[in-house]
Amino acid sequence: MKKLVTLFLLALFATHQANARSENDSVLQVLEYELNRKEIYTQEKEKTIREIKQMLNIPGLMPHQRYAINRQIYTQYKAYQTDSALRYLQNNVAIARRLQHETYIYETQLDISYLYWQSGKFFESIQNLESLDRSRFRDLPVALLQSYYEAYKQVYRYYANSQADKQNTYYSLSNLYRDSLLQIVPRDSKSHQVLTAEKLTDANRTQEAAALLLDLLAQSTKEDHERAIFANILANIYQKEGRLEMQKKYYTLSAICDIKNAVKENTSMHALALILYQEGNIDRAYRYIQSSIDDAVFCNARFRSYEITKIFPIIDSAYQEKALKQKKELKRYLLWVSVLLLFLIVAVIYVYRQMRRIAKIRKELYHANLKLQKLNTDLQNSNSQLHDLNNELMHVNRKLSETNLVKETYLGKFIDLCSNYIEKLDNYRRNLNRIAGAGKVQELYAALKSTQYIDTELSGFYANFDETFLRLYPTFIENFNALFPEEEKQYVKSGELLNTELRIYALIRLGIHDNTQIALFLRCSITTIYTYRSRIRHKSLFKDSLDEQILKIG
Repeated sequence: MKKLVTLFLLALFATHQANARSENDSVLQVLEYELNRKEIYTQEKEKTIREIKQMLNIPGLMPHQRYAINRQIYTQYKAYQTDSALRYLQNNVAIARRLQHETYIYETQLDISYLYWQSGKFFESIQNLESLDRSRFRDLPVALLQSYYEAYKQVYRYYANSQADKQNTYYSLSNLYRDSLLQIVPRDSKSHQVLTAEKLTDANRTQEAAALLLDLLAQSTKEDHERAIFANILANIYQKEGRLEMQKKYYTLSAICDIKNAVKENTSMHALALILYQEGNIDRAYRYIQSSIDDAVFCNARFRSYEITKIFPIIDSAYQEKALKQKKELKRYLLWVSVLLLFLIVAVIYVYRQMRRIAKIRKELYHANLKLQKLNTDLQNSNSQLHDLNNELMHVNRKLSETNLVKETYLGKFIDLCSNYIEKLDNYRRNLNRIAGAGKVQELYAALKSTQYIDTELSGFYANFDETFLRLYPTFIENFNALFPEEEKQYVKSGELLNTELRIYALIRLGIHDNTQIALFLRCSITTIYTYRSRIRHKSLFKDSLDEQILKIG
């Protein structure tokens, strides 16, 4: 059970630490942003100071008014530039002495003591405080007595930080004045809470002290110098507890407030730089410590400069060592880059040459392609010519095949007809010989005079021709009629295969174009054939090319 509780607490602590680191990273990002705007806040501060200084040029100012304006200027300079602040305090010393105004005198001397210890002039500050008649504070505002105790407390505490051998003695003196201060400061004031938190911290009651400071921070809504002081004290408490992430968080918040208020006399930035250095964040540590040095020099805060110079060489040495290491790495990288660049140049030259070679090859391929295209075009033309020639050959072959078919068909028919006619003539001869042998002269004369035999044979011849032709061109009549309008189409009588008009164009389809041959074949006059052809041509849809259309049939 104890192990489980321990593991749970460790897990809870790890989660808390992770969340704290994440939050600190965000706060550090804000600090980086504000640090880049540091000059802007400085310019705003200078502008505010110039505006207050212009009030000194108002005619007819009374000494009291001039004293109040000088004090406003001092307040602006106090944590910004101690030399300028001291100069305006000295002006007020002159005014206070001239007016013999005891409150002004004591107030100014206390402010000067503050600037002295801030500048590291601890003895001058103590001497200045000792020159004041402590008994006179009873007749002065209580705020001056508070400032008197506060000045002693601060000067001894800061002096104790610079004196390792006598540290306890001066801390004891500082604590005495703190106790005196706690007696006169109102218990409900922020000053009383801060002093109480400081006393609790010295007594190692850090949690109670942290609670007081967290309450003050919660009440503080403006990011002013007071909030920076609260955050700085709280960070110091967490430092004593060893809570690094919380310490870093509140030093960062304090530094942000100091930057926004152009506070040059600050402690949070160089404390944060030391933490970052210990974490190994050298770049940020060096930047922050450099910013602290610049602020301390500008402000002429010698004690701050002394504190910073104790850690600056350490951070600077680490930074320089890192920079040296980075330079060595940079040199090594430059060497590698140079080698790679050399290889790159060689590669570029090689690629350039290859590109030129490829360009040359492409050019040659382009010209070869042009020649190939020309050859292809010529080949296509040749193919086209061969195709046309092949079509002509096919047409001729069709003609030859057709002619051969006609020849074969008609040759067979011719042989049959000749054989039949020889047989018929022989029978006709025998019949006439029989009549003549019988002495039937009149009957013989009548037989010779009659045309019935010829007409019968001629009719049979035409029927044979029609049958043979239509066997060769079975669609002749339909194709022939397609060449004429509907009302001029040719229709044969019942029992006929072809009529005279169709027979004329059947002979033309067979290649017989001469009217004389056609007239001889059909046993009629040439004039009749011409009349038939002329009349039919004018009825057709192709008056000028009817014979050519007839030849395409079949």
